[in-house]
Amino acid sequence: MAGTILIVDDDSSIITSLALLLKQAGYQSRSAANPQQALEELRNNHIELVLQDMNFSRQTSGEEGLSLLREIKSLRPNIPVILMTAWASISLAVQGIKTGASDFIIKPWTNEQLLQSIKTTMGLAGVAMHQHASLTREELDRTYDVHGFIGRDPKILHVLDIVGRVSPTDASVLITGESGTGKELIAEAIHRNSLRKDKPFIKVNLGGISPGLFESEMFGHVRGAFTDARQDRKGRFEVAHTGTIFLDEIGDLNESCQVKLLRVLQDRTFEIVGSSATHSVDVRIISATNANLTELIQAGEFREDLLYRLNLIAIHIPPLRERINDIPLLAAYFLENVGNIYRRPGLAIRDTAMSWLQHLPWHGNIRQLKHTIERAVLMSSKDTLDVDDFKMPLTMGAGTISNVPTPGSMTLEEVERAMITKCMEQFNGNISKVADALGLSRAALYRRLEKFGLSP
Repeated sequence: MAGTILIVDDDSSIITSLALLLKQAGYQSRSAANPQQALEELRNNHIELVLQDMNFSRQTSGEEGLSLLREIKSLRPNIPVILMTAWASISLAVQGIKTGASDFIIKPWTNEQLLQSIKTTMGLAGVAMHQHASLTREELDRTYDVHGFIGRDPKILHVLDIVGRVSPTDASVLITGESGTGKELIAEAIHRNSLRKDKPFIKVNLGGISPGLFESEMFGHVRGAFTDARQDRKGRFEVAHTGTIFLDEIGDLNESCQVKLLRVLQDRTFEIVGSSATHSVDVRIISATNANLTELIQAGEFREDLLYRLNLIAIHIPPLRERINDIPLLAAYFLENVGNIYRRPGLAIRDTAMSWLQHLPWHGNIRQLKHTIERAVLMSSKDTLDVDDFKMPLTMGAGTISNVPTPGSMTLEEVERAMITKCMEQFNGNISKVADALGLSRAALYRRLEKFGLSP
């Protein structure tokens, strides 16, 4: 049997239907009609997961549910709890997550949705129970497919260990980190190590999708749905069906788009633009951002319930300046690649130059290091690169800013606009080079160009 689940609900019909569903799915179940019975069941039986309603009397405040959740976590700190709640009490469900619940299911739910949540939650609980000592890079490479991410720093080994352990589950993953740290590579590694590895992996840069096109891009449209809809078009979620969808720059979504995304995350259903039919989708969600979502929530710019849907697992990638011992490994990797591309075998970096590179701030992180090395190779005829060979390429980026305005002479927006204008002139409007120099993604740069009325 897959495990024993405790159903806590004062409605006997719900208990009966859930018990039947769980039995058909291979789970054993026990039931409790009130908090006292629930705690007694937990003391006397081996329960692996709790499905808990939020109200057990005529009260609808949900305080009974929160109180029981606190008692369960006091009695069994590591047991996963899934809350069952209504749309009207989403804020209550978020409170429950903060109190220690693993997930929340919205009433009325679909059987597929509920079973998927149970499977994912129990899978994550199993991962937590079987944590092992830190693995070496060699052990990680033998155990998981993480070849695309270079590094031996303990912080990176920890990240890769989490990637390997959570990949087989279907848990939503939120990847955070500064621009250029390799968030997309981590997303790809999660997919490669998952049970969906042979299914589609669809990347979506949310920062590059305008709010007016969001529904069409993500959910598709039928012919004639709007003026330019000359034929049916599949949305990204439909294309990603049975696989993984990677939502990059999730922090850039506006409020209306967040609501539309939340629905498909809640119940895995969507409607194609121009059609009233509801479609179900089976996808694993991986998202990424370089923004601080907690600050955005406090500012009222990001939905808290959406955040909890996205980050069942949170992975933070440290900036390059916090793992300087990885710079020689990364530099050697990029140097070899560049040498192969430009047919210059035998390229090397002097120890003095390598030490100098390790002490730079690298605001653009790995992406900036990669481009700096490529520029140095292109601009120098020497096979062994020294400090001077890297200084010129770095002046092409945002690493050296001269003539900083006197405080009070310009607003921050004016400084930002001037810097973008200067970079656009220096790189002759090459968007990729300008974005790299400023430490931005192309989509983020396009948004700023639109904001300031500048032509790309």
